[in-house]
Amino acid sequence: MLWDFLQKHWRDGVEIFILAALAYHGYLFFKATRGARILTGLLVLLLSLALISQFLQLTVISWLLQRLSVFLAIALVIIFQPELRRVLAELGSQRLFSFNRPDDRSLDMLIEAMVELSHKRVGALIAIKRSIDMKQFAETGVEVDAIISRELLGTIFHPKTPLHDGGVIVDQGRILAAGCVFPVSQREVRNRAVGLRHRAAMGVTDETDAVALIVSEETGALSLGYRGLLYHDLSPEDVREKLNSVLTTGMIDDNDDHKDEPTRELA
Repeated sequence: MLWDFLQKHWRDGVEIFILAALAYHGYLFFKATRGARILTGLLVLLLSLALISQFLQLTVISWLLQRLSVFLAIALVIIFQPELRRVLAELGSQRLFSFNRPDDRSLDMLIEAMVELSHKRVGALIAIKRSIDMKQFAETGVEVDAIISRELLGTIFHPKTPLHDGGVIVDQGRILAAGCVFPVSQREVRNRAVGLRHRAAMGVTDETDAVALIVSEETGALSLGYRGLLYHDLSPEDVREKLNSVLTTGMIDDNDDHKDEPTRELA
């Protein structure tokens, strides 16, 4: 009898499994973004209105919800445009079948270089490539293709060198390019101390799945950018912990006191 039931309904089980997997991975992807709160608020609002209109038989509200459903779908696409673009980019890069993580020695070298630059009040911007190709950004700078070292990073970001104003791209323990131009985020940030270097970190991590490391030239503060968000004024231990979290799980704990959330714009 059980065998007959399985033969008749096995397709339903496959559909449930696929939908559950999509819902779970969607939840994991949006969990670390501001979009999760917006989506939760919209769902709570719409479900509340739908239940109230059904319970109290409010025909006008029910009619409005039905007619506005198409416009709400378009609004969601606009609101979550950065997240959707990142999802498609990650699918196109075949992230599920790739493994692109710098070795621990290279990560330690990056942290040590950031600390040294911080003490000297030298600004720095480093993007660690993950699965999405960053060739278009590397082509705006100068090819380096060298093993990571404190001395090399210190030379690149020294104020007297031609490459100090741009960003560095790191891939699997090597510096691919320096003096690169990253897209600058136009989103409003609560922390007014955030400058152009930090906005470039937000921009490049908004368009790719890279993680960015920033050293403030004015204060020497260490920051980390990921998925268009900025984690500001971190200790070296915090930077390493968040790097490990991103490179291992692809996520950072959403409940973080150091996070500066940009205001999402509709245009």
